Amino acid sequence: MAQLERVPDGVDASVPSSARVYDYLLGGKDNYAVDRAVADRLLALAPDTRAVARANRAFLARAMRFLNDEGIRQFVDLGTGIPTSPSVHELAWEADPSARVVYVDNDPLVKAHNDALLATDPGVTTILADIRRPDLILADPALRATVDLSQPVAVLFLTVLHFVTDEEGAHDIVARWRGQMVPGSYVVISNMAAESDPEAVRRLHAATANTPAHSTFRPHDELARFFDGFELVEPGLVPVQRWRPDMESVPTRMVVEGGVGRTPQRVR
Repeated sequence: MAQLERVPDGVDASVPSSARVYDYLLGGKDNYAVDRAVADRLLALAPDTRAVARANRAFLARAMRFLNDEGIRQFVDLGTGIPTSPSVHELAWEADPSARVVYVDNDPLVKAHNDALLATDPGVTTILADIRRPDLILADPALRATVDLSQPVAVLFLTVLHFVTDEEGAHDIVARWRGQMVPGSYVVISNMAAESDPEAVRRLHAATANTPAHSTFRPHDELARFFDGFELVEPGLVPVQRWRPDMESVPTRMVVEGGVGRTPQRVR
């Protein structure tokens, strides 16, 4: 007899979650049968999907260490997903154990997991919210109590904006955050790229239609627009495996492009 899965209050285990699908691809255990079914379909159509997920996670680690070196000690991780070690707060604490982190996700399981894991860490908080509503997140008392937006902050959009359509204002979301970031702040963005293998993209779109895992594969020029108003740091917007790599990596048919942008200093 199959073992019943325990489901926290507020979580619908009959509906797949992009956060839990990603958790499964990274080898995590905070996922349900419906999430694994979606992930297995993705892997059947694009076998390197798991490698892409891991490459994106490695990009996050390298970007965080760059931000640590730049003196950033405040982080807002939008669409964080299920924390996978090393997570944002762990990477931030490598440089400074007093660094402060706000996690934001619309999956109740993410909040339940974080609340249980990080209950004794006052420098970390999790907000249950949809990144499509940036004004509500920016006004949330928990965010305001954790980070000081009058000081430099890093805002992270790791493989989350491709779940937001152009009609839902994906570029406007980034612009709204940019308007609240003081000079010397940073944004980190990665997104599924239209330069991925066309046949794999077609099959994935068909397989994930009308599910939370459906992604918008954007061409390079559209992805570059996310960095309007920012100064892209070297090497710019590139496949995540090529962003300041610390070891050789194998190119994948599915492409995620990523980059780091800096808010420019005001001219006196």
